[in-house]
Amino acid sequence: MRPGQGETVREPARDVPVYGSCDVLVVGGGPAGFAAAVAAARAGADTVLVERYGHLGGLATGGLVYWIDRMTDWRGNPVVGGIGQELIDRCGRDAVLGPEPALWGSRDKEAVAYWGIRASAHRGVVTWAPTVDPELMKCVSNDMVRDAGVTTLFHAWAVAALHQDGRVQGAIFESKEGRFALRARGTVDCTGDGDVFASAGAAFEGDMDSTSIHARVNTSFRFGNVDMVRYMDFKLNDAQAHNDLLRRATAEGIDLRCHETAREGVALFMTPKFTGYSALKVADLTEVEFRSRDVMRAGLVWWRAHVPGFERAWIYDTASQIGVRHSRRLLGVERVTLDHWKASGRYDDSIGLCPGLTPEFPTLEIPYRCLVPRTVDGVLAAGRNLSCDPQSHNPLREVPECWVLGQGAGAAAALAVKGDVALRDVPVGALKETLRSQGALVDVPA
Repeated sequence: MRPGQGETVREPARDVPVYGSCDVLVVGGGPAGFAAAVAAARAGADTVLVERYGHLGGLATGGLVYWIDRMTDWRGNPVVGGIGQELIDRCGRDAVLGPEPALWGSRDKEAVAYWGIRASAHRGVVTWAPTVDPELMKCVSNDMVRDAGVTTLFHAWAVAALHQDGRVQGAIFESKEGRFALRARGTVDCTGDGDVFASAGAAFEGDMDSTSIHARVNTSFRFGNVDMVRYMDFKLNDAQAHNDLLRRATAEGIDLRCHETAREGVALFMTPKFTGYSALKVADLTEVEFRSRDVMRAGLVWWRAHVPGFERAWIYDTASQIGVRHSRRLLGVERVTLDHWKASGRYDDSIGLCPGLTPEFPTLEIPYRCLVPRTVDGVLAAGRNLSCDPQSHNPLREVPECWVLGQGAGAAAALAVKGDVALRDVPVGALKETLRSQGALVDVPA
């Protein structure tokens, strides 16, 4: 291909058909968008959810990031409830790999060792960080949006905000039907990349250390026909040999880490993680897809030859959605910072909680204002495109916090429509009351 030399083409102006109108439009059906749509509909809003793929769950399902990060504090107390925990509960215990509630917060050495190699114990504490079957999560997510009365549209991609005089009034989508518009009284941008608020002119940040794990990109994959009992026994009881093997593999260009899953014989790999790529550039995303599958094939050969339990493994599948950790972050009315988190982590307009980074950190209250743009009206940003500094972004981009952010945004949008107020003027007391009625954990206990 010969690259363009700065030339342009003019796209003719056209009338875009209006597909429909609604109270609340949620753009993106990942963890944040799914929770936002359910919350808005349960709060009484006529809600439309539009998703570019053919399923809900985003990176938690299509991205195979279905190891769900910590949902308890360092004492074992739940900090994430509401729609996210309901989704896990409705998937059923056989679809979930994780410790029973009686073990949450345990420092028992045997329990920590057992759950530590299953990513559910950290810093000597057993936590609720379950691994959940992604296909069942897709199905149960469908059930929950249908039960709530959400109108869902798959296979449509938001290309621009509908906005006028500094106010978002919906969005324009591209699809196999062609381009269409959806009008909304309130819009929630859950694209992960801030596609809607950015196109409306809202200010955002994109700074992140390019060598940091938070800026890395990859396509996850799974191997099947694995003797996971044998592998996990090797990992637990011969840890030095296991670690030496991984270091040797990394030195030979096979930088992979394996997660046990809730399904027998299936191993999950959320690596390798590539640096130096932009999640907003198609050439970069394409290169990551190629490189991820190259490493996967080479990794299969290496792991078959060297790793106990993988002798007869084969490629089970690859993620349909590339794993992006960071792109745009809103510049909101409030900006969560690591310094504030260290100092207290409390906010008057808290819509949910995030567990402390370490036992020395307080549990963070997530402020509603970090979803609200400083200037543009009519839109909220929920999910990893929230307003925060680079240092606090890592925990706030995880799946449980995206559920929290989405539920808060969806409930707020519904209240704004019901009260005929701007999204930035939603009464905090009413918002907290609505979220509590939906099972959300809103404030750190006194």
